[in-house]
Parts: sequence; C-alpha cells; structure tokens
Amino acid sequence: MGFLDGLLGHGSDLGPREVDEQLAGFLVEGEAVRVAFKVIRDLFVFTDRRLILVDRQGLTGRKVSYLTVPYRAITSFSVETAGTFDLDSELKIWVSGRPDPIERTLGRGANVLGIQQAIAASLK
Repeated sequence: MGFLDGLLGHGSDLGPREVDEQLAGFLVEGEAVRVAFKVIRDLFVFTDRRLILVDRQGLTGRKVSYLTVPYRAITSFSVETAGTFDLDSELKIWVSGRPDPIERTLGRGANVLGIQQAIAASLK
C-alpha cells in the first residue's frame, strides 16, 4: 500500500483527517485511510482494508449511501476518460457475486487516472 501513501497529496482532494471526520463511526478500529477522492459530493475512499463509495443523495446531501467493496472481491474495472465532446468520464468496477458492475459517472475535473491507479495498486 506504499503506492497509495504516495498518492496522498498528489491528486487526492481530501486528507485522511477530513475523511475520518466524514466517516466517523463507519471506519473500524485501526482502519487507516490511504487516499480519498471527492467527485462532486461523492467520495471514493481507499483504506488499508477496502474501497468505500460514499454517495450523497438528495438536495441537501443528508441522505448518504455507503458501499463497501473489499479489495479481494474486485475482479476487474474499466475507466473511460472524457473526450472533446463527451464531458464525463465513467468508472465501472466488477465485483464477484454481482452480475452488473458498479458504475459511477465522473465529471471532467475528476482525477480519473488517480482513481484507477489507486484501484490497480490495491489489487494483489
């Protein structure tokens, strides 16, 4: 996970302390945030144990959905970067036990390469 430590501060939008505050009570004892990316209101959080996808819903963002994906369950992933006319990037993560991938649309300013590097570095 040393690679993830290197990413922290290079393309991550949030530091571990900020993420710890937003995930208060959700992280287990001893679990450390390695790198986190903010995409609009949502978060991609890579810990030393799992990937946590935080989806803020509604106008106020008070309703929050948390999806935990253990790294060992990720079978493959794909990234589609934004083009000239297509302003959105897309991320798909296939997880064992799920027939359809987890899909996220990422805005033009999202650090797509950083997210894909974090996923790739987490797979062993």
